Amino acid sequence: MQNTPVSSLVGAEYEVEVGPVAHGGHCIARTEEGRVLFVRHALPGERVLARVTEGEETSRFLRADAVEILDASKDRIAAPCPFAGPGKCGGCDWQHAKPGAQRRLKGEVVAEQLKRLAGLTPEEAGWDGTVVPAEGDKLPSGEVPQWRTRVQYAIDAEGRAGLRRHRSHEVEVVDHCMIAAPGVSELGIESRTWEGMASVEAIAASGSQDRQVILTPRPGARLPLVELDKPVSVLRVEEKDGGVHRVHGRPFVRERADERTYRVGNGGFWQVHPKAADTLMRAVMQGLLPRKGETALDLYCGVGLFAGALADRLGEQGAVLGIESGKRAVEDARHNLADFPRVRIEQGKVESVLPRTGITDVDLIVLDPPRAGAGKQTVQRLTTLSARRIAYVACDPAALARDLAYFMEGGYRVRTLRVFDLFPMTHHVECVAILEPAK
Repeated sequence: MQNTPVSSLVGAEYEVEVGPVAHGGHCIARTEEGRVLFVRHALPGERVLARVTEGEETSRFLRADAVEILDASKDRIAAPCPFAGPGKCGGCDWQHAKPGAQRRLKGEVVAEQLKRLAGLTPEEAGWDGTVVPAEGDKLPSGEVPQWRTRVQYAIDAEGRAGLRRHRSHEVEVVDHCMIAAPGVSELGIESRTWEGMASVEAIAASGSQDRQVILTPRPGARLPLVELDKPVSVLRVEEKDGGVHRVHGRPFVRERADERTYRVGNGGFWQVHPKAADTLMRAVMQGLLPRKGETALDLYCGVGLFAGALADRLGEQGAVLGIESGKRAVEDARHNLADFPRVRIEQGKVESVLPRTGITDVDLIVLDPPRAGAGKQTVQRLTTLSARRIAYVACDPAALARDLAYFMEGGYRVRTLRVFDLFPMTHHVECVAILEPAK
């Protein structure tokens, strides 16, 4: 018996009324036949012509771009960036929305995820519903914050630098990224050719003048001689093991937060927005209110941002245990916090290391897990440690809401939630939830 071929709907066009925003940088619409469309480059309440970019006759939903705006929202502006729009760069989601409207849309997404996955209203989560811009980011419509201190450029077959198109490996060649920080733009990466390279990541530390590029060669390609417009250290990603190795210059950059300097090596994780590390650190400390002599856990601790802030406030009698899976990040954290004798950093996955520590109770917990969240097993263990307060830092509202539901099952309640717009023009937000025992 032959299988019936599935008919692709890519390229089909539908005139639709755009409904609410959804998680992921798009809005929901329905065709007259009831098909669900996830429409990018649209805004709630608009009438648009939507062209399908992904989907077949049997798909549960279709992805589409708004290619013509028939009835525009009052929140719509002309995208400031010439590379933003249907079929172009996938880096930004909301260039076509006023800054205040972007934050409202992000707030609606967080509220919807909280309700759907954790059963919480904003009031029940101790959140006033606002999404707070970073200091200096409140700009008039048409002006774009230059916040991105780390940009990974994809390189096309001709060696030209660009950015990936949405859900695609295709490269949109650019001569300037508007959201790149000045320290990235001044390197001039877009103006030169990168023969044999698959990608070039540019890092401009916001806590120092350190500049770094990380080259990923195509298989068998030789490294080019890197001559950029500013002094820069060069690292390369090895084809065999995927490790990052120094070519010349420092293998790390120096960042600043909480009046401390942090070494971040081999392109390791650090918040991308120049104000993010201090913004999140303050929100966590204000929520936890550390007391002298207390004990604390910093899970997924990276290079030690929250562990350092905690150690500073807990004093000589306090103690902090950090857990981090990345080998280089652990080395950096131990270096960064060497002046705190009561801080210990363990390497490994949280779900593996935490049970081995033998810790049965702790005063404070900070967790800043990857985008997928901490997960049920880890949350269940944390709820047994009798912490008086827990700070959960999340870059994905869906993962946050799922984990908050697990915390509530384990006897905790959300005391406060704060939401920060640390990724302007994109659909991403950063959340800080403070939890405490429900009883």
